[in-house]
Amino acid sequence: MTSPEVALVRRARLRLGLGAGLAITALLALVGGISYALLVHSQEEQIRRELAWGAANGAVAGPPACSWVLRLDHGVLAAVNNPPPPGFPLRDAADRALVTGDAQDVTVARNGTVYYVHTERRGDTVTQVVFDARFQISDRRHLLWAFTLAALVGLLAAVLTGVLVGRRAVAPLIDALDRQRRFVADASHELRTPIAQVHTRAQLLARRAATPTVPAAAPVSVPAAAGVWVAVDQRELERLVDGTRRLGEIVEELLLSARLGAERAGQRPVTPVDLAALAADAVAAETNRAAERGQTLSLTAPNRPVPVPGIESALRRVLGELLTNALTHLPDGGSVGVTVLDPGGGVAQIVVADTGAGFDPADAERIFDRFHRGAGAGERRYGLGLALLREVVTSHGGTITADARPGVGATFTVRLPTASPSAVSTKVDGGGVSS
Repeated sequence: MTSPEVALVRRARLRLGLGAGLAITALLALVGGISYALLVHSQEEQIRRELAWGAANGAVAGPPACSWVLRLDHGVLAAVNNPPPPGFPLRDAADRALVTGDAQDVTVARNGTVYYVHTERRGDTVTQVVFDARFQISDRRHLLWAFTLAALVGLLAAVLTGVLVGRRAVAPLIDALDRQRRFVADASHELRTPIAQVHTRAQLLARRAATPTVPAAAPVSVPAAAGVWVAVDQRELERLVDGTRRLGEIVEELLLSARLGAERAGQRPVTPVDLAALAADAVAAETNRAAERGQTLSLTAPNRPVPVPGIESALRRVLGELLTNALTHLPDGGSVGVTVLDPGGGVAQIVVADTGAGFDPADAERIFDRFHRGAGAGERRYGLGLALLREVVTSHGGTITADARPGVGATFTVRLPTASPSAVSTKVDGGGVSS
């Protein structure tokens, strides 16, 4: 694997470990929260029972240092057992209980602890019970610290476990994908030359078969390996040429697929790219090819940069492949128009319209499927090219759509988010579509 791919694998392992750690931490937090809530509820129930018992019996059931009982006698609240802590008794609560007859429950935080105070009237006597909850609060703090420590240890252990598991689970998959990509690239490189040679020889045979010295309907004789003469029909030679051409297209598309996959895995830097300049380069690269067949190739673009954030080589392939697709399915004498638009709103457009055979509008979306062949398409196929282009455009945050009518032509529209005009240079390196 390349260095960028190794970095991607490491990040994937870290994300896997961190995800597992966060999941375990969330589970521990849920368990801890439920346990804490149950503990608090249980403690408060116990405190309420002790306060009610103290008010009813005028004594405390727990340790004397934690509870105090006070009674209102001749307008004075006095302690029954031990002297109360500073700030007690609560005379306001006692007066309200005496006047209204309703029990008063108050929680007071002072002296570094929390006091639960229950005041009630029984007949003419008002009793106030004060409970110090410092030990219960200490238990709560210990529980919180224990769960926090357990969550941190669990997070660390889960991250390490996730990284180790990710190394064993992700690495073989990445290695398999890398070997697959290398195989596609190597096979494409190895097959290109012999296919090109076969294609050239088939073209020569087809031209010789079509020479005036031999009637078009007559068979052409070529020497066989065993010295026997074999009749070769010109139509069969043309089919051979067409078949080798299609083989070459498939190999080129496989190579393009491998290269685009490598570029995506490499996370090449995204920079502002001038669409107007790229369109001019793409049109210039195909002008001679179009002229040989009497085809017209035109460009309409603003006289200023149209910047979009992206990978220049990938966007160059998009423009080149759209032009190649249009010219390939364009009859002699047809025309292709390339239009670059910057209508504002943060979106730029490239429109490639041709006057070719077009296709069924029902196939407008399916032509972006790999090796799609529409109904009645005959020998026309769309191969990997358009599918790969959509992947490139989508990875740039854009969209690509197609519109056509049979016998009228096809229009492909690419929409890409724009960048700041000041961020792009008006000069873009030239060059055609790589193969």
